[in-house]
Amino acid sequence: MPRGDGTGPLGQGPGTGKGLGRGTGRGRMGGRAAGPGGLCVCPACGEKIEHQAGIPCYEVKCPKCGTNMIRA
Repeated sequence: MPRGDGTGPLGQGPGTGKGLGRGTGRGRMGGRAAGPGGLCVCPACGEKIEHQAGIPCYEVKCPKCGTNMIRA
């Protein structure tokens, strides 16, 4: 600020860089969590089983055909 009156190059005056973000992001992984309940579904045969908390559906094998399940 050459004259001390608040004028100067753009982007370097008061009010810049003060954390004006609004926090509208959805968080990690898109912000989508399915929660503890729900079902695991076989994409091959359609068999449905209760989702077990702490075990991802993609790690569970279908009891009918052996294919990895997906979360419904």
